[in-house]
This record gives sequence, C-alpha cells and structure tokens, in this order.
Amino acid sequence: MIVIAFIVAFFFAMNMGASGAAASMGVSYGSGAINRKIIALALCGTGVFLGAVIGGGEVVKTIGSGIVPSELITIQTAVIILGAATISLAIANLIGIPLSTSEVTVGSVVGVGLAYQSLYVESLMTVVMFWILIPIIAFLFALVMGKLIQIIQERYGAFLEGRWKKCLTVLLILMGFLEAFSAGMNNVANAIGPLVGAGLLSISHGTLLGGAFIALGAIFFGGKVLETNGKRITKFSLLEGSAISGTGAGLVIIASVFGIPVPLTQITTSAIIGIGTGQNGFSFLQKNIILQMVKVWVVSPVFSLVIAYGMVKVLLDSDFYTISVIGSVFIATVGSLSLIKTIKAEKRTIHEQGGGI
Repeated sequence: MIVIAFIVAFFFAMNMGASGAAASMGVSYGSGAINRKIIALALCGTGVFLGAVIGGGEVVKTIGSGIVPSELITIQTAVIILGAATISLAIANLIGIPLSTSEVTVGSVVGVGLAYQSLYVESLMTVVMFWILIPIIAFLFALVMGKLIQIIQERYGAFLEGRWKKCLTVLLILMGFLEAFSAGMNNVANAIGPLVGAGLLSISHGTLLGGAFIALGAIFFGGKVLETNGKRITKFSLLEGSAISGTGAGLVIIASVFGIPVPLTQITTSAIIGIGTGQNGFSFLQKNIILQMVKVWVVSPVFSLVIAYGMVKVLLDSDFYTISVIGSVFIATVGSLSLIKTIKAEKRTIHEQGGGI
C-alpha cells in the first residue's frame, strides 16, 4: 500500500505539472517574450520546484490535517484520496471537463471525512470562502489594471513599443516565473498532502519530492499545454500579460501563505476576464466563461467527493448498500439529463418544422 501511495502521488504530481503548472508560462511564450519552448518549460519547472520547497508547507498542513482529523489519514485513506482525485481528473479529461486539481483534492479529503462522519466544517468553509472571493478579487483588480493599461497604451503606446519593450519583455517573463512559483506553493499539497498526513513523509521531504515531480511533469509533458495556452493568449500585449500573470501569482501566493488550496486556473481566467472587461466591456462571451467557471467550481469537489466516499465504503467498510444508493442516484441523474436533452431536441425539431409558435 505504501508503494502504491507513492506511485499514485508522484503520478498525480507529474500530471499537475503537465496540465496546470506549464500553463503559467503560456503568456510569455505566446507573446513571443520567450521564443524557445524548452526555455519556457525549464523556467516553469524551476519556478514550480522553488515554490513548492520554499512555501508549500502551509497548504500541505491543510490538506494533510486541516480539513479532517489527522488520525483519519492512514495509508489506506491516503491512497483513496489520491486515487479518487486521479480518477476524477482522468474521467474529466476523457469527457472534456476542465476540473481544478485543488478542488478535486479537497473534495476527496472531504469524502473521506464524510465517510467517517468527522470533518472540520469551519476550516472547510474558510477554504470554500477563498474559492469564491479570490476569483472575484482577481477580476476586480484586473479590471482596474485593464483601465489603467488602456490609458497608458493610448498615451504612450509608441514609447512602450520602442525603448521600453525589452523592459516589458523581462517583466512579463518574471511574472510568468512568479506564477509558476505560486503554482508550486499551492499545488504541491494536492499530491503529497495525504502522504504527509499519513506519516509517510515529513513536510520538508514531501515538498521537495512533490515539487521535483511537478517540475518534471511540466518540463517533459507540458509542451502541448504551453502551445495551446500560448496560441489562446497572443492577443494580449506585454503589459496586459504581465498584469494577468502578476495578479494570479500574487493572489495564489497570499492564499498559500494562509494554507488555503485555491484553483490557479480559475483565478487566472478571472484576471483575463477583468483585463478584457476593462478594455472592451462585459460581453456575452465573458458571461459564458463565468458560467463555465461556476460549473467547474461546483462539479470538481463534488465529483471527487462521491468517488472517495464510495471507495471508503466499498474498500474499507465493505458497505455495498451505500454504493447501490450512490449508483442509483448517478443513473437517475444521467438519465434525467439525457431525458431533458431529448425533450429540448424534440421541441426544437417541432419548432423548426413549423409545429411551434
């Protein structure tokens, strides 16, 4: 079980590096501030590793013993927490749902706590409050920054493209590195927090090993994510990109200091929306993005919570009656959604054929 726990944890860490951490240098790479992919990935890996080692300890404490009593995190439950989080992300990737690793991990821990009817509700509510507030703060701060940047670019655009362009390029790269640093601080706990809670690793050794595997995942498997993110954000100027990366990095670092696991992707997306709103107003497209973020925020923890709860009941308690209930609810939910979709399709067909109003 110990070997399995380490394998799952390090596999989870490498996947986080490949999918999430590598995105932190997307602005720098997409804008052309860094031309070579390997350099962007190397900087990302270095930033992630340093962030995990220097400042990842507080979030590790929260995941390992801050949401449920530490005595509940045994080797078996640590494997279940990591397994539930990994399975959730794997299923989500197959069906194309973008889940947050922090929210998925917290959901898995809560699932174990609910299975044993032991949960630090006040600590959990604090985490959830941060999940709501930090993206809003990121949006508002970036909105103000977007307005200021628009004024600066209108008045001094030619000057910024001239002698100050190199300085802005360096600033953008530094902000990307800082964002990778913040990702390491916050995300390393998702992989090694359960191992530390189970007493398999000390915090210092855990952050060192976890940071190393997240960095390896970013360097060796993050190229595709880097390309995708880079192509999506080339519309931002050097100054706008610096504001986006800096906003996300600053807020995630603050949350990490307080030991709060937060969704970096949603925070960065909120900053992007804020910059866009400051310059172009609030569009229908941004409303759709916000709606998607809310759905991800709700689905991520609940998805892994149910899986972790079910795994405890089956693997540790041999309670197959509970699993029957969970399975029935799942079938009923999927069936209801399919039925609603079918009814909507039928109504649309009747309307298109002239049978409607």
